[in-house]
Amino acid sequence: MKKRYVYYCNLCILIAISFFLFAACHSGFGQNIGEYKSQLSIPECRLVKHELGESCVPLNPQRIVVAEQITLEPLIALGLKPIGVPDNAFVGSKANFLKSQMAGITYIGKEGQLNLEKILKLHPDLIISLYNIDLETYRLFSQIAPTVKFKYVHAQWQESFRRIAEVLNKAEQAEKLLNQYEQRLTKLRDALNNHLNKLEVSVGRFHGGVQLPEFRSQFSFPVSILQEAGIAMPDAQRQLVKNPDENLVILNLERIDLLDADVLFVAVDPGARELFQKYQKTRLWQTLNVVKNQRVYSVDSSYWIFGSILSANAILDDLFKYLLKAA
Repeated sequence: MKKRYVYYCNLCILIAISFFLFAACHSGFGQNIGEYKSQLSIPECRLVKHELGESCVPLNPQRIVVAEQITLEPLIALGLKPIGVPDNAFVGSKANFLKSQMAGITYIGKEGQLNLEKILKLHPDLIISLYNIDLETYRLFSQIAPTVKFKYVHAQWQESFRRIAEVLNKAEQAEKLLNQYEQRLTKLRDALNNHLNKLEVSVGRFHGGVQLPEFRSQFSFPVSILQEAGIAMPDAQRQLVKNPDENLVILNLERIDLLDADVLFVAVDPGARELFQKYQKTRLWQTLNVVKNQRVYSVDSSYWIFGSILSANAILDDLFKYLLKAA
């Protein structure tokens, strides 16, 4: 009996030691999160429903991390500055046109490859995303700070802007900015006047990760802004795209004619400048009427490809600058 008792005692001790060794070796990031959360005071919050669930968001968040650069814009526009933001992989960084407003923001890796250790060190009290986190990442981020994710639709960017403004208690300010944007659209329509009915504008892009050009469809961010201003896209482009989820069409050299229009805006990624120069030297490019008429304008992909209120206004700046000259 005594030997059996000693045997069971030793067995229990061995199991306990094995358990603690396993926990010590495999706790890793989760243990760091536990220690991090224990150091935080829990502020007063309110429940917010979003794409991935429901989160209790601080009434006055001070240390906000955004999961992609597109989410950066609403905060900057509303007078807030996040403490952490990822960098873009191909499209030009929003820092290209936000400039001094980016000062003091910490980069937390690239979009799709966020650095969790850097996020932890920033001690955020809110994490916001529009497309860059899935359910698994959301559950992980929610252990660091309250996390919300809203849906981003290129041609309906105003809605995600409003949702983020609501979370930040800035809804009234957001509506003021959207009203100002609408006033600028009206001003552009009035300035173009009768030319609107006979002006077709194409939006192309040379991608940093694809060795072929593309055009942006009626469901894309930039073309939705053209449509709000009453400006038409080439009908041949419109006929090719019926799916609202399809915001671009990639072109081979033989179909480069689809870019032709009265005016062509070409958004060139930082890694695609040589590619654009190569295409400009081809015979087919030189046959485009818009090229012959010298109405091709190279624009900044950091705000022409996707964005929110700040990018929309930056596109309007370009439309005022180039379209009035072409009208």
